[in-house]
Amino acid sequence: MLTRARRGVAVLTTALSTALLFVLLGQPATAAPPNIPSAATARTELNALRVAAEGSMTGYSRDLFPHWTSSGGCTTRQTVLKRDGSNVVVDSNCQPTSGSWYSPYDGVTVTSASGVDIDHIVPLAEAWRSGANSWTTDTRRSFANDLSSPQLIASSASSNRSKGDQDPADWKPVSSYQCTYARMWIRAKYRWNLSVDSAEKTALTSMLNTC
Repeated sequence: MLTRARRGVAVLTTALSTALLFVLLGQPATAAPPNIPSAATARTELNALRVAAEGSMTGYSRDLFPHWTSSGGCTTRQTVLKRDGSNVVVDSNCQPTSGSWYSPYDGVTVTSASGVDIDHIVPLAEAWRSGANSWTTDTRRSFANDLSSPQLIASSASSNRSKGDQDPADWKPVSSYQCTYARMWIRAKYRWNLSVDSAEKTALTSMLNTC
């Protein structure tokens, strides 16, 4: 009887663990930022952007873009890790404890959250040079934590650091992802009313031609 009782406890424990895992997993990962426009819409939005030389970096600091704010018990970084990963399990603090993340920038799969960066599609420094230098801190905070447009994406740390604050005239992801990347970049600049420089616009047009 004791053995049977212990088996019962084990079964119950397994069932509770499974239920907890389901709750923690939540919605299946979509592995993609939201609201990526079609190529046709991206072309229209690109043509609507103001073309201007890049501004200076005078006064720039990442601290002027407060990022990874918290909402619903998760930071923005944790939310993107859950959204973009596969089979992501999080602890009671919303920190991923397991899962995998495919980095579309370089085709690499990362199996530890510590090896994943959350990339700002339009880097903070690039935004500063494109008009964000005149924003309020609240606006810069909203931009840096924007989950409603294709502005944040999980990527390998190495690809994110290779990209740095460069625009598409100087850095591009692997060729198979350039169409998507250009559409995301354009949507982010369009949504936030940021300018493009002429070399950047030429590069984006070329990337859209691969769609």
